[in-house]
Amino acid sequence: MSTGILGKKIGMTSVFESDGRLVPVTVVQAGPCVVTQIKNIQTDGYNALQLGFGELDAKKINKPDAGHFEKSGGKGFSTLREFRVDNTEEYELGQVVDLSMFALGDKVVISGVSKGRGFQGTIKRHGFSRGPETHGSRNHRKPGSIGQSAWPARVIKGKRMPGHMGCDRITVKNLKVVDIKLEENVILIKGAIPGARTGIVELKKAD
Repeated sequence: MSTGILGKKIGMTSVFESDGRLVPVTVVQAGPCVVTQIKNIQTDGYNALQLGFGELDAKKINKPDAGHFEKSGGKGFSTLREFRVDNTEEYELGQVVDLSMFALGDKVVISGVSKGRGFQGTIKRHGFSRGPETHGSRNHRKPGSIGQSAWPARVIKGKRMPGHMGCDRITVKNLKVVDIKLEENVILIKGAIPGARTGIVELKKAD
């Protein structure tokens, strides 16, 4: 089977494990995905599958994409991602990929885009400590000194400063699969995963 699958983050809840412990889990609607393109070493230089997730209405698909999707059955998708595979001969265009590749207790690697926080200061963005609130202090949330005076007389590259926070690609490794509801295309992952609700995530088996 494919080494990964696309999904949509639904939210978080908690469930009881077999030993009676209450654990927090993230609910992900994963698949079904459709193989929309197969890439191999001979033509593309590497082996990979392009998977489509989130079926689109035909009226929302432009002609170039419609021609691309026609080869895999004609259904259009809002999200396309590539997943590397060792052998592409095991797959065919239009093949459906679902959660059957995972089992309870498996370790998975999940990638997604973190929540966007806009422009933030150093306290929220980097965890800096705040200044004194009393005794005449005027430095409450300022970052403080950012460079040297005489030498090197410049701000060192990479200095942690205020700026845009979030909207970064985040990968979390070795998360445990707590439950799989194959009929509903739902998988429960122990702990938190990157992104906001309804955000697209990639699930892969851990090496």
